[in-house]
Amino acid sequence: MSLYTSLCSSVLFPLHEALKKHSTVRVRKAMERSQWLGVDEIRQAQVKDLTRFLTDIGQHVPYYRTLFAALDFNPEQVASLTDLARLPLLDKPTIRANLDKMRADDAEGLARFNTGGSSGEPLIFYIGSRRVSHDVAAKWRATRWWGVDIGDPEAVIWGSPIELGAQDKIRLIRDKLLRTHLIPAFEMSQEKLDGFVARIRQIRPKMLFGYPSALAHIASHAEKRGVAMTDLGIKVAFVTSERLYDYQRDKIQAVFGCPVANGYGGRDAGFIAHQCPEGAMHITAEDIIVEIVDKQGKPLPNGELGEIVVTHLATRDFPFIRYRTGDMGILSDKACACGRGLPLLEEIQGRTTDFVVARDGTVLHGLALIYVLRDLEGVDAFKITQDSLEKTSVQIVKTDAYRAESEQRIVAEFKKRLGETVNVAIEYTDYIPKERSGKFRYVISHVKP
Repeated sequence: MSLYTSLCSSVLFPLHEALKKHSTVRVRKAMERSQWLGVDEIRQAQVKDLTRFLTDIGQHVPYYRTLFAALDFNPEQVASLTDLARLPLLDKPTIRANLDKMRADDAEGLARFNTGGSSGEPLIFYIGSRRVSHDVAAKWRATRWWGVDIGDPEAVIWGSPIELGAQDKIRLIRDKLLRTHLIPAFEMSQEKLDGFVARIRQIRPKMLFGYPSALAHIASHAEKRGVAMTDLGIKVAFVTSERLYDYQRDKIQAVFGCPVANGYGGRDAGFIAHQCPEGAMHITAEDIIVEIVDKQGKPLPNGELGEIVVTHLATRDFPFIRYRTGDMGILSDKACACGRGLPLLEEIQGRTTDFVVARDGTVLHGLALIYVLRDLEGVDAFKITQDSLEKTSVQIVKTDAYRAESEQRIVAEFKKRLGETVNVAIEYTDYIPKERSGKFRYVISHVKP
């Protein structure tokens, strides 16, 4: 660790957080101790924290005060994590309909947030200082797993207009002091990509952070231009907010010469899990309780695929309890070789809208269609939209290497997977825009699995 990084990590950033009345430093240090507890010890701590959390919001949050009374639910009697199943799932429509009632009656200094709306209408919600402190601490702990600390040069490749519009003078000064460099990657033209590659070479970051699609696209562009990026000393590339595909991981690792660390979470759900150097996705168990549920909302055992539902224990000012993420995943009961006792997510398979449905009702992951296009020569970019069981649309940005017979192959392969009667409509375009959130989604299905 350089002297300047040490100054940032131990003095400048703690001072910044103290001035904002955040407990980030204390929480991070506590997390670095608790991560080494045994599985049973962590579970016992979760039950204790859950009981305290539910008791608190039952007294101070109007929505849950009414709900607990209607269900005859006594939070002080919670004795197991399975007791959570007695409460209903929380979804976005419920939050929208009860926005004011979801706020604690003694909450102070709440900040208004909203999701990017990549899967529909943005969700408005509120975050208190405790939630902010815990989320920042969780990310900080995870970066330290990879030998990167606050103050190390960081290149943030981000495309969300929410973050880009929030930059003010104070934040710019803070980022400059902490050596965090924001690269606004909302537009991915050839000229912009040349600039991104040059900027990363200039920064020489210890860490890359951004959407996997954006990092993989920049990596591919650097490779095409013949610009070497393996000599920059990058320790790790953190990716988040989108599903990470194997081919993206391979491309990023090969071009930037560093491992890729997958992160899973959201603006609404919080920092749920992060990959350690041994490859396991560790859940932030000090703050997050993860359930996997079936279509009826019933909890599933470890090893079975279902929707990821989270309870965030640091959200007492605006609670997220059994919140439906819309993502599909599998919990694991395995132990990680790193020795941490934090529970593991075995798989994260993307949003429910990342799955497509064949004419006969068979549910397929979007990868079944993605690989058809990804392996075709001359396809520079693409997007697949399942409009209905009868129609699937494909947008393609092609290069000079694209062959006319490729279209017939795409149609044939899609029909083989979706059904011979499905209409596969192909449109060629010069540019495929990102979602409003700044994310890029390769597959969107309007058919419920």
